[in-house]
Amino acid sequence: MNVCIIGSYAKALVMTTDRIPLAGETLMGYNYRGTYGGKGSDMAVQAARLGARVSYVGVVGDDAFGKEFVDLMKQERIDTRFLRVTREQPTGTGFIIKDTQARNLIVVAPGANDLFNEGDIDVANAAVREADVLLAQLEIPIATALYAMKQGKRAGKTTILNPAPGVDLTAYDLSDVSILTPNETEARIAAGLPPNSPLSNKDIAKILLNTGCGCVVTTLGDKGAAVFSNDESFEVEHYEINVVDSNGAGDSFNAALAATLAGGATLRESVSRANAAAALCCTRWETVPSYHTKQEVDAFLQSRKGG
Repeated sequence: MNVCIIGSYAKALVMTTDRIPLAGETLMGYNYRGTYGGKGSDMAVQAARLGARVSYVGVVGDDAFGKEFVDLMKQERIDTRFLRVTREQPTGTGFIIKDTQARNLIVVAPGANDLFNEGDIDVANAAVREADVLLAQLEIPIATALYAMKQGKRAGKTTILNPAPGVDLTAYDLSDVSILTPNETEARIAAGLPPNSPLSNKDIAKILLNTGCGCVVTTLGDKGAAVFSNDESFEVEHYEINVVDSNGAGDSFNAALAATLAGGATLRESVSRANAAAALCCTRWETVPSYHTKQEVDAFLQSRKGG
């Protein structure tokens, strides 16, 4: 049950407001705090808490934020043999505004993540070989993410690409991607369409499948997830919860999907468990503090049986 995260890290600087501000508007905020951020970092922590053996490949700055990240990885027992620490750029930083209705607004300065290159993937060849599943996202250069998918595919691994932040992928060959995991907005952007395109999720998935990826798992927020391939399509139901904070739910879903697939489960089983992990994430504030353990997810699923 080995997962290799091809990842990004950004120190998250967070503030709460009563509502998301409009363009040009100044609001008074409260509860300022610094926490861990970056999709790769989130995914690594969640996968580890779900029982996977996790290796992390990425780049951080040689600064206080970077050192905090290394400490976090040690606490979560995540392998950082192939984490590069650099003085060329500072550690990535994200500014996050959250409101009292569980909505958020996020701006990220990539910093050292922009230096993550194909050479770093080559150096991490051992982590690729040891993994059952490789999981990447797009807060790092897309060429690096796709190169990692290529190396993973060559080694016979399951490769997952979470196309977030959203980017048009129609000009790319995604034949090395086993599973593409956009949300509904990201799927439309990835298909080269406006984010509010009225095309159905199935039609969007057909466009994405033409890039060569093996299947598309579209997350649907509080409606669960839909799976599309050239052979079949099906939906996996969501789990009812009281949402406190949705930030990091997509990362939780992807990490749980990777960890469960790495454990030998079917795609349908893995998507269902990923839905559960993502739902539980929404019951707590922030990202890393909201990620539940394998035991907690097991207990949650057990409590929902027959419900």
